[in-house]
Amino acid sequence: MTRKIRLGAFLPGGGQHIASWRHPDQPADGATSFDFHKQLAQTAERGLFDAYFLADNLAVGFGGAREGGNARVAGFEPVTLFSALAPFTKNLGFIATASTTYEEPYNTARKFASLDLISGGRAGWNVVTTTGDPTAQNFNRDTQLPHAARYRRAAEHVEVVRKLWDSFEDDAFSREKEAGVFYDPHKLHESGHRGEHFQVRGPLNVPRSPQGHPVIVQAGQSEDGRGLAAATAEVIFTAHQHIDTAQEFYRDIKARARGLGRSPDHILVMPGVAPFVGRTQEEAQEKYERLTSLILEEDGVGLLNGLTGGTLDLRGYDIDGPLPPAPPTEGMKSRQALIRQIADENNFSIRQLYQWVATARGHFTIVGTPETIVDTLQEWFENEAADGFNILPPWLPTALDDFVDLVIPELQRRGLFRTQYEGTTLRENLGLPFPVNRWAGARAAVQAAE
Repeated sequence: MTRKIRLGAFLPGGGQHIASWRHPDQPADGATSFDFHKQLAQTAERGLFDAYFLADNLAVGFGGAREGGNARVAGFEPVTLFSALAPFTKNLGFIATASTTYEEPYNTARKFASLDLISGGRAGWNVVTTTGDPTAQNFNRDTQLPHAARYRRAAEHVEVVRKLWDSFEDDAFSREKEAGVFYDPHKLHESGHRGEHFQVRGPLNVPRSPQGHPVIVQAGQSEDGRGLAAATAEVIFTAHQHIDTAQEFYRDIKARARGLGRSPDHILVMPGVAPFVGRTQEEAQEKYERLTSLILEEDGVGLLNGLTGGTLDLRGYDIDGPLPPAPPTEGMKSRQALIRQIADENNFSIRQLYQWVATARGHFTIVGTPETIVDTLQEWFENEAADGFNILPPWLPTALDDFVDLVIPELQRRGLFRTQYEGTTLRENLGLPFPVNRWAGARAAVQAAE
């Protein structure tokens, strides 16, 4: 099959831009309106997106009222939301975020396996390690775990979840009423895991779905994050401002995966892109400037306080002066470095910096016509910078409609994007392989050797 661009739709109901809730087109209660999320899901499916993607917070903090963002202060738990949305769609995947730092593997495995069954094999798990002391203080800690410790726990957490997802073999359930045989007990397996962080006997009490396992997604860009992604991820959500840094990341991840015995084709790198789409460049620029004008100064400054690690309070600085030095913290190290890079490369003042990152928090913002936007996506896709993109419409629903109605047809006209879904599961549509059950695979290998 000819290689095609993959597209995720990153659609927080309250909008992506920190001022989106103030836009006349954006429902002010969108973050907690189920009907609005249903509308967004159906629009994304109309646009043939691979998946609806949602981040998640475990505290009122990053991206919320205390650190800029307002409408992002509260919202739905994503697995719950996606379970409710699944019956209103047929092909759209659902990628929900869950924390390896503050969840137990059994609970994570169970809720994603359930979403996968409910959706008919369209679930994905965005693996995050979760940063911030405010979150830690909701989970019996005073401070967040160190960066390296979070990633060690994450690697083991993913290992345990994948074992649990293999508890039942694919054909374990015969459900023979006349014979009185519901399932084959020889095809149910304990995990028997004992490691540094977890002891999990298993088995999981949810069977496998039509796609075997939910798709594993990861977003880390630090050294530890890259290692985890290369070893475990099938889709990687990443943030870059330039094609050259995107290429470095892309090539590094593919090389690491190859070194671990994985096929590089089975890891899709999907940078985030926030598009302001206009039929003319002037119209696109007007949309950008209108939304930028709605930013409240305290929200912009608060957003930077969070993105720079949380130890630097910019409220005491001249916002038309430069971003002061900020010591790195145990939070999102790669994002802290990216924010500093953006400020330094562009010689931005604090005000200019928060105006730029207000849209997508460090992801690539494009302001242009459908043709110029597709030119950029095509360049990245054809030059080892991306396998696809996570699209972050700055405000909703209009910016999503703009992308579906204006950009998708241009992608299709150039033969870069599907004109219909390839399958019914998220794996099929992403072109990812079906995961062979480890127990069935081991038995088949023994039989083949005999």
